[in-house]
Order: sequence, then C-alpha cells, then structure tokens
Amino acid sequence: MLEILFLVTAVILAIYALLILLYRHWFMSLEPFNSEQIANPITHFSIIIPARDEAANIEACLNSMLKQNYPTQLFEAIVINDHSTDETESIVKKMQELFPNLRLLNLAAHLQDAHNSYKKKAIELAIGQSSGNWIITTDADCFAKPNWLSLYDTYIQTSSPVFIAAPVQLRNNGSFLSIFQVLDFMSLQGITAASVAAGTHAMCNGANLAYEKKAFYAVGQFSGIDNIASGDDMLLMQKIKKQYPGKLGFLFHPDAVVETLPMLAWNEFFQQRIRWASKAVHYQDKSIFWVLLLVYCANFLLFLMLCMGIYDTNYFYQFFELLLLKIVAELLFLYPVSKFFKQTRLLYLFPIMQPIHICYTVIAGWMGKFGSYQWKGRKVN
Repeated sequence: MLEILFLVTAVILAIYALLILLYRHWFMSLEPFNSEQIANPITHFSIIIPARDEAANIEACLNSMLKQNYPTQLFEAIVINDHSTDETESIVKKMQELFPNLRLLNLAAHLQDAHNSYKKKAIELAIGQSSGNWIITTDADCFAKPNWLSLYDTYIQTSSPVFIAAPVQLRNNGSFLSIFQVLDFMSLQGITAASVAAGTHAMCNGANLAYEKKAFYAVGQFSGIDNIASGDDMLLMQKIKKQYPGKLGFLFHPDAVVETLPMLAWNEFFQQRIRWASKAVHYQDKSIFWVLLLVYCANFLLFLMLCMGIYDTNYFYQFFELLLLKIVAELLFLYPVSKFFKQTRLLYLFPIMQPIHICYTVIAGWMGKFGSYQWKGRKVN
C-alpha cells in the first residue's frame, strides 16, 4: 500500500512541479509595462466599489482612489452600499462633500428580493448608471497608488485591450495568519500574471481589474453566471475572452498593484477560500479546471500520507521526501514573484507553513464543491 501511494503521489507531484516551473518561465518572461509611452490621458473611468459594512476601511480606500494623479473630470468613483448595518453610508456621504466625482448608490433601493450574488447585482447597477467608457472594479478594503489610473490609461492607449487584469497584494500586519495569507495569495497572483501574459488561462482578481463598458454589455453582463455567488471577476473574464480572443492583458507594473487587507481570523480566511473554490466548477476555461484538479490531487495525496503517518511512521518519512519536491518547485517559482511584490524576506517561513497549506487546500476545495459558507453575514449554498 505504501509503495503504491508513494509512486502515485510522486508522479502527480512531478507533473505539478513541471507545471510550476512552466509558470516560473512565463513569469520570468514578463517585462514591466513601459509607463512613459503616452503623456495625455483620454480614458474616462468609472471605479466601481461594492461595500457592505466597511466603515473601518471605506474612507482610506476612497482617499486612495480619489487622490489620483489623473484629471478629475476623467474619472468617477461609485460606491454601492450593499445593505450595510454600520456607518458605511454616512461616511461616504460625508466624503461626497470633498469629492464631487464620488457617487453613492444604495442596493436596497433597487433590489428587495433575496439573491445569491448581491455583488454582481451591485456591479450591474453601478455600471448601468456610470458615465465612464471603462469600468474598474475594486473592493472597499483596497488601496491604490497615485499613478494607478494613469497606468491603466496608458496601457489602454498602447495595447487596445478590452479587459485588463492587474496585480493585487495582501497587506502584512505581522501575524502568522497574515504572513500565511501573503505567501499563499502571492503565489496565486504570480500564476495569474504568468498565465494571462502567456495567453493560457483567463485569471484575475476583482480587487483590481478593468474592462470596456461596451464589452460588458456585448457579453450579456453577468447573464448565465448571475446565480453563482462568486465569480464577478474570473467568470466574467472568461466570457469576454471567448468573445474577444487576444484582447485580454495584464498590467505588470509595481505602481499598478492594489493592496488589500488579510482576513483577521482563521475562520474568516477559510470562509473566503471556500467562496473562491466554489466557482471552480463553473469555469468555461477548462484548462484552469484541470490545473486546479492537479493541484487538489497533489495536495490531497500528501494530506492522505500525512494522516496515515499517524498510524505508521514510514508514511511520515515518505511524506517529507515528497514534500521536499513540492517546496523546492514552489520556492523556485515564488522567488521572482516575491521580488516583484517586495516580499522576499518572508520566504524563509514558506516551508514551515506547508502542512497548513496542504490541509487548508484539501478542506477548502472540498467545502467549495459540496459545502456552504458564510460571507458578509450571509449564508451561501
């Protein structure tokens, strides 16, 4: 039994390691976007920010979004208050006195019935009332750098895309959980940058992406995916990729990075990851599904060997031999990614966190397919 399990796991991990090294090659091939190409901004942006109970973060978020090195008349920020029970709405109203290009919409005034994806409804509502010809979506706990919009504008003028993915980074507050999330999320962002730039997968994060408004309507908005709780980013991206092949891009530049906050408790972290995993079965881009299946199988087999090691120490020895292969491949990939995000100093903790990462991947993946989760005070099936 041990020999068979070891052999199967070794083969799966070898394939996984080769895939990770391929992502490394793609990432290493990326060149930072040349932001000096065009000086005159022309793109009119509408920044869409759904917010539910974000009183602690919304002011700092809006300050970063609205104090851009970009002509005020060429962008607006629209906050969609999603049934908040805290001071989110009043904070936004107060900030409207300082920023004339800040708008507030209340989802409760437009959506009375229960829904499985309030965020998609909020985005659709905001886009329907937006004035920009390009939509940028982000979250109410995110923070942008001053040249964020200028970079998007230059990329649009030079590359003529219809959809742009851009990098997102988690803020490190120094806790073990925070560092774990930073490293985990950084690997996802590295794969996103590599795969989009190589034209293999349609991957992105809704905290930092942009698309042409007419493309959003051309693909039918969120129709066909509007009953899925998550997926306002990747599922939409896949719809647009299908209709506009070759018109997707990745804005690879340090000043394009949007920073967001980590989850503060392990339960919140698991609920978030289960929510992300729940959309995997709905991906139209089947290459992503097969990659995710390979990742899950590799982690599940290691998890199985770890569990069986409780009864037979021989499994422990074999587990650590195979784990070493996984760690080496992932560190080779993460090193250049961490340099881009300026997080190289955290890599020494990466091997220590591997058992936790394996366990959470298996549990979150299973719950995403067969379970339910709580998000923003709502239970989602």
